[in-house]
Amino acid sequence: MTKSIYFLCSGNACRSQIAEGYAKQYLPDWNVQSAGVRVDGLNPWAVKTMAEDGIDISQQYSKLIDQDFLDQATVVITLCGEARDKCIIPQSTRWLHWPINDPALATGSDEEIATAFRSSRNDIKQRIIQLAQYVKNQSK
Repeated sequence: MTKSIYFLCSGNACRSQIAEGYAKQYLPDWNVQSAGVRVDGLNPWAVKTMAEDGIDISQQYSKLIDQDFLDQATVVITLCGEARDKCIIPQSTRWLHWPINDPALATGSDEEIATAFRSSRNDIKQRIIQLAQYVKNQSK
């Protein structure tokens, strides 16, 4: 049975899209998806920031939460308080909450916005790498 991971966020525009991109790289045998409480569209800064790290998420798109996938997911990770508070995670599901700063709220110059996106991206990447290492160690 294929294991699945679901990244949930407010608008499925930035953080959950970044997490999906990294999880597809670091958990290649898993069914990886992301979704939001609402659909805000894929943020171009997220695409640009991931491309800087060699990952193309430009073909991903913003989706609403699929209750069937949520109910069957092996692991659900909420990346913001809104998703944590509004989603009903099945008790049989392994649930993690990663409170990642929302880079879409960044203001200022392009460089300041890029810095906010890179910071959130790097935070998510480190957590995905740690999760992938944990999964690998559990399967030994």
